[in-house]
Amino acid sequence: MCNLPPASEIDSMQEKSINLEEALQVADEAVYAKTARHLTDVEMVILRGTWQNQTYEQMAVSTKYTANYLQRTAGPKLWRLLYEALGEEVSKTNLRTTLERRWHEVKRFRGESRLVKELESKEVKLPDSPVPLNSPYYIERPPIELDCYKAILQPGALIRIKAPQQMGKTSLLARIVERARKQDYYTATLSLELADSTVFTDLRKFLQWFCASVGQLLGLPNRLADYWDDIFGCNNNTTVYFEKYLLAECSSPLVLALDKVDWVFEHQAIAGDFCRLLRAWYDMARHSGWRGEIWKRLRLVVVHSTEVYSSLDINHSPLANVGTIVSLPDFTPKQVQDFARRHGLELTNKQVEQLASVIGGHPYLVRRALDYLERQNITLEELLQISPTEAGPFSDHLRQHLWNLQQHPQLAAVFRQVVLANKPVKISSDQAFKLYSMGLVQLHDNEVTPRYDLYRLYFAERLGE
Repeated sequence: MCNLPPASEIDSMQEKSINLEEALQVADEAVYAKTARHLTDVEMVILRGTWQNQTYEQMAVSTKYTANYLQRTAGPKLWRLLYEALGEEVSKTNLRTTLERRWHEVKRFRGESRLVKELESKEVKLPDSPVPLNSPYYIERPPIELDCYKAILQPGALIRIKAPQQMGKTSLLARIVERARKQDYYTATLSLELADSTVFTDLRKFLQWFCASVGQLLGLPNRLADYWDDIFGCNNNTTVYFEKYLLAECSSPLVLALDKVDWVFEHQAIAGDFCRLLRAWYDMARHSGWRGEIWKRLRLVVVHSTEVYSSLDINHSPLANVGTIVSLPDFTPKQVQDFARRHGLELTNKQVEQLASVIGGHPYLVRRALDYLERQNITLEELLQISPTEAGPFSDHLRQHLWNLQQHPQLAAVFRQVVLANKPVKISSDQAFKLYSMGLVQLHDNEVTPRYDLYRLYFAERLGE
């Protein structure tokens, strides 16, 4: 059993100063925990400058922002944001001491949590959350990352990342945005699940929320009243707002990362118009002339889950054939073995094969399995035995799939045939496409089988009656 560090060591740890990158990390983690978004470029500028004891005038010299904007608009918003995230007043004068204190509180908590984990007898739930940028647990799937890093540098780029839930889409998105930030691009990451349900009831309301939200992420005030004229229609007004205001304020390319776009697909009243809007922007960037040059500065990354396809007309895919399409595959056996080592586990080739025979290389399921093996006093054989049960570590994942199927009884009936058969089953092309989009089956020419043996075992019992 590991022990907590002695009090003397904790005291010395708390007295140790932290560096700029550590300060930015603790601030970003606090903001993300509160708002589900990372610090924006302008917020980073102010934090870096404040940490280095710069005035707003000095910050403005080496950046694309004016001193007046930093001091009167972006600065007050940042201090209010940090107050809400940290639970205490934050300003230029006390930023360093506040972040240093929070850093050591987090370090101490993490040190103590090691002991807590050893004493816990029940499973520690692993949240379905993106892998942090500095985490050792992110597994690359070449050449996907490199292809995305190259694509985002292309004028007018549009990258569409699509996969079933829990395949690592948001983790990849964060790394594309970080690569763009290192190129000194403006970046704004907007998750559409942050919108209130009422926003999706009306196209005008949704697109005004969209425009204002992107402006807020860029640190720009809401000026919809200056650019919005209902006579021209919602898509045109949104285009004008970006073209004449948001993009005009950006002296370098803007990477706009849209996560959870499947939330829009579920609302037919706005989905078609919004997708046409994104298509139009992508097409305008292909043109020459002054307008084309403006839209070349916008780089879009669109992320969505494919489960929503179960409710859509497969002949009218919302963003078919637009931009660079990225589909995320399972981990290979070698990647699973690498992942296990990062968890402090040494799995033999045979053990990796045993694990893959049940859960394949599904990133989330592999992560759950390794986390469970690391935390629980259990063998791989015991884990695999309980895997399709409610007592296993995959129960939440399985119940989510079961709920999705229950919303579509015809698909559930077809999938029942698939899991009860002992050979590939031929089903209609639209049913095969929808079950594949939900992540439930593998395609074999014109036939399908359950994607994993885990699904066969679980759903044969749940749907077999």
